[in-house]
Parts: sequence; C-alpha cells; structure tokens
Amino acid sequence: MGGLQEALDFIPKYTGLTPVTFFTVVALVLAIYYLITGMFPPPPMKAPPPVVLPPPPPVQLGEVSLEELAAYDGSDPQKPLLMAIKAQIYDVSQSRVFYGPGGPYALFAGKDASRALAKMSFEECDLTGDIEGLSPYELDALSDWEYKFMSKYVKVGVVKPSAPKSVEKEAPPAGSEWTKSEAPAESDAPIETETEKVGEAEPTAADPVL
Repeated sequence: MGGLQEALDFIPKYTGLTPVTFFTVVALVLAIYYLITGMFPPPPMKAPPPVVLPPPPPVQLGEVSLEELAAYDGSDPQKPLLMAIKAQIYDVSQSRVFYGPGGPYALFAGKDASRALAKMSFEECDLTGDIEGLSPYELDALSDWEYKFMSKYVKVGVVKPSAPKSVEKEAPPAGSEWTKSEAPAESDAPIETETEKVGEAEPTAADPVL
C-alpha cells in the first residue's frame, strides 16, 4: 500500500498533473489509439504456399498408339505428362510448368512433336512425327532436342506405327471406257465381210450358168 502511495506522489512531481487527471489523459490516449486502429482493417495474412507433391515415378507404357498418347496431355493431373520425339515417348511431368496446361510448349504434350520441334513451329499441321522433307539444319535441331530429352527425361514407351491404308479397287463409273486389261476378250474367229458373204451365196435361177 505504501508503494502505491509513493507512485501517486511521483505523478504530480514529474508530470505536474494530479493522479486523477493523469489517468484520465492515459485512458483518453488509449481510447483514441484503439479508435484509429479500428478504422483500418488489419493487413491480410499471407496464404501459405501450396504444397507441391512430387510427380509419381514414371510408368512404362510400352507400345501405344497416337490416340492413346493423347490422353497424357496434362489435362488429367492424375496422369503423367508425356510427349514423343521420333516415336520415342518421354515422361516430362517434372517440367509441367513448360509442357503442362498453360505452359509455352503445352501444345506438344500428348503428341509426337518431332516435326514441330525441328522447325520450331507452333502450327497445328506440324504437330506430327513425320520428318520427311526436313532440311539438314532442321534435322540437326531435332537431334539436339532428342539428346536433351534422352539426358533429362525417362523414356516410357514408343509410338505404335500406324497401319498403312489399303487401297480398294473401285469399279469404273457407268459410261466410262474399259481399259485394255478390263475390256472383254474378243473372239479369235475371223469376221466375214459382206463381200465374202455375197461371193459364197448359192446361184439363183436368174443367174446365168456358165
């Protein structure tokens, strides 16, 4: 109790205020502080960074068709992200930021993009594994891409070669001429002319007899 009285005696000595006035001023200052801080919302709390799960280990697919490969274009996050170069399929799931949806090379995923990579083309017509007609420079660029994929990604399969289309022989349309091989065989029998037929005719009564 003596300590409290000594504290109250110090207030007028150092502040020149009575204890009642001093505590009133302190309470007023605190009220103003809480009033001002209540007018401004607190800064938003930073959301914790999303947990990025490591990609699943590569699964060997073996030989698949282009239609089956298209299912691994990144649209299903539960499936690995695959793409092919020169019919060799690689798991590029670890580079989903580049080859996944929204990435700069997303259109290559789920396809054999050999021709597009060789030409550095983003045209739909070049998203194919057909490399016929490429220049030596483009083939060298494709080899560089192939070496990069072989050294960085795991090969998980190959693209099944497409079956050649059978060409069916159609019948000639009506009114068209037959070809020599298709024309009906002609008879080997000699054709008699009208002159020969007349010469071989039997004489009649009106004909003179020599």
